[in-house]
Parts: sequence; structure tokens; C-alpha cells
Amino acid sequence: MLWNAVTAHRAQLGEGPFWDVPTQALYWVNIAGKQALRLMGGQLRIWQLPEHVSAFIPCERGDALVTLSSGVYRLDLATEALTLLCVADPQPGNRGNEARCDAQGRLWLGTMQNNIGEEGEDLPITRRSGGLFRIDADARVTPLLQGLGIPNTLLWNEEGSQVHFGDSLDGTLYQYSIHADGQLAPPRVWFGPHTRGGPDGSAMDAEGFIWNARWDGSCLLRLTPAGEVDRIIELPVSRPTSCVFGGPNLTTLFITSAASPLAHPLDGAVLAIDVDVPGKPCHRFAG
Repeated sequence: MLWNAVTAHRAQLGEGPFWDVPTQALYWVNIAGKQALRLMGGQLRIWQLPEHVSAFIPCERGDALVTLSSGVYRLDLATEALTLLCVADPQPGNRGNEARCDAQGRLWLGTMQNNIGEEGEDLPITRRSGGLFRIDADARVTPLLQGLGIPNTLLWNEEGSQVHFGDSLDGTLYQYSIHADGQLAPPRVWFGPHTRGGPDGSAMDAEGFIWNARWDGSCLLRLTPAGEVDRIIELPVSRPTSCVFGGPNLTTLFITSAASPLAHPLDGAVLAIDVDVPGKPCHRFAG
């Protein structure tokens, strides 16, 4: 499978890719480098932020959301001004990690114990203090889960009645049914630990298959709706972190990655590969 790096930029911890269909732009973050990035029309723009940032998601009103350590903020893309939207997780010492919007444009944010030092160095995870929160367009916060280790992957079925959600500390992807009141039923294990690395972020294609990035596994796993391995996509990076479908026909898979002790020259790059099935589009924040 042919791949290319979309820019010369290398992130210490690239994450959170988002493809904006209306503007044909790719958004992502460098968590440890405190950077929000956008590639649009072949031009790379970088917003340098004051805190670690785990997601960069455009809003319907024209600005964007950034999930910083101290809260969820609106970012004015022109002036770079930050305005606090909400503090979803008030737990001291936590930071945001996974964040995606559902089909209603509500932000789902998974948090975890902060494991990144001020200089970008790794810090040990010693507690399961993370949670999962839903943030509506009016900034109302609804807690959904607690006691999480490293939340990763947020994907919904077509009806919005189920969500796939992972915890990398468990090496497991779970499936939750969503009750009529918006709360989650107890989880069922959908895909457990695998020999090819740990589960990180994912994307869903039009057939309902999930493409899961495997941290320290140098690959993506394409998983069937039943949670079985359909294929393994080998990658030239050690630590792929997440992926998203983009391009004019949603048939380009963009893959973020992180630096690693192996120091592969492409570690930290965003890769692009053409695939044989289109993906589902990302949703902007409704506010």
C-alpha cells in the first residue's frame, strides 16, 4: 500500500486527526508540543498554545474547539484568542485525551491522568482518574464514565445507539449501548488485547469496519463489525496514534503518529494512504 507524509512536520505526539469536508482541510494536534495544526489548500498553519492540547475541532460558527489541560476552549482562528467554553473534568492533574463529535455535533471528551511533563517528557500513570464527558452546543456537561486509564477511540454506529470506546491501559476496545436518556449501559468487550501493539485512535468506514491505530505495533488493524481482524495495514512508523478518512471522496486515510525510541525517520509524521472503501465523515461541533 502506497503512503506519503503530508508535510515535513514531525510531532512528538501527533494525535486527533479531523477532516473537515466543507473546507477540505485536515486538523490535528501535537499534544506534547502544545500545537494545533491545519493543512488546507497545501498550506500548513500552526497555532502555538499555552497548554498541552489533545484535539482541534472546527465549529459550525467558524471558530474551533481546542481541548487544553485546563478546559475546553474556543479558538479564534484569525486572532488566536482563546475563550473558555467549559471545564468538563474538574479533577486536578487530569488532561484531555480522546475527543470526537457525534452526529448531533456534541463533543465527547475522554480525560486521563496527565502523563506529559512541561518539556514534553513522559510521566508515569499511577491512577485511573480519567472520565468520559459529553459537551452539548450550549456548553452543558454530562459525565458518562469514570475511573478510566487512557481513553482512546470514539466512534458511533449509524443509528447513534452504540459507541465504541477504548481504554489503552486495558488494551481493549469496548462497545456501549446508549440509553434513551443519553447515559451508557455497562460495556461489553468488543476487541481485546492483540499481539500488534495497543489500541489507540480509530476511524470507521462506510461498511462499519473500524480501522484502529496500534501504538508500538507499526500498523493499523481493520476490524469487522463483529470485532474480528479483517486485515493488517503495515506502516512505516513505530507508533501510529489515530486515523481519519478524508480527501474529496473520503478514500484517503490520514494517520497521525508519535516519536519513539526507535527514531524511525517518519515517526511523528502524518501519513496519507489511499484505500479501497470510503470512510464516514467527521462532524463539527454544533456550537
